[in-house]
Amino acid sequence: MHSLGETRSRNRRDHLLQTPDTFVRTSLPGVERGIAVVHVSPGVGSGFTQYTAELESGGAITAASAQRFVYVLSGSIDVAAPTGFHTLEPGGYAYVPAELDCRVTARKESRLAVIEKPYEPLAGVAAPALLVGDESALASTALNGDEDLQVRNLLPDAPAFDFAVNTMTYQPGASLSQVEIHIMEHGLLMLEGGGIYRLSDDWYPVKAGDFIWMAPYCPQWFGALGKTPAKYLIYKDCNRHPLG
Repeated sequence: MHSLGETRSRNRRDHLLQTPDTFVRTSLPGVERGIAVVHVSPGVGSGFTQYTAELESGGAITAASAQRFVYVLSGSIDVAAPTGFHTLEPGGYAYVPAELDCRVTARKESRLAVIEKPYEPLAGVAAPALLVGDESALASTALNGDEDLQVRNLLPDAPAFDFAVNTMTYQPGASLSQVEIHIMEHGLLMLEGGGIYRLSDDWYPVKAGDFIWMAPYCPQWFGALGKTPAKYLIYKDCNRHPLG
């Protein structure tokens, strides 16, 4: 049935909720035998770009001028660079430095969450090298001591990195302990379950497949609903002074 113009998606000054019914697929330079859903870019005011790449078997993402983070949502990929070769399954991820000759190739039909951001050098600190990992191999920590809200840090908490990517898993009924207002912006992809997100002065039902962008200082809060855990992948900028 036609939606008659109805959607949960919203575009506000300091946040964006993008639901799958409004996704538009497009080709991108550097994406071979695949297509992308661009969720957010500097065109909306963000300091980074995030998209979902949908690759055919043998499809690939080639080297980029910006640093890149890739998280496997489904399928299987090979990450090939002069410094190593790695095969990643769902939950696997890779950090690829800017300008590195690295090719990400789908071994079968695959979906990838991709984050790209110009690197901000820090005086006296060497830029990060290629890093690969598997979320399931990482220990989780309770956020603010709440065992029902577990966080996994996919990138090291080190000055060399100018952004972080985490997964956060909420048991049904768990929620953030406060409404947060801070300098960091976020890109958030719902992976499992659902709940209610407060963004600025609006409240939104959200579920797996939704994407959210939060600008700096956007009031934000989440609570998980339903009978299964809610989980999301979240980006934030960090480790750099606001004045540059």
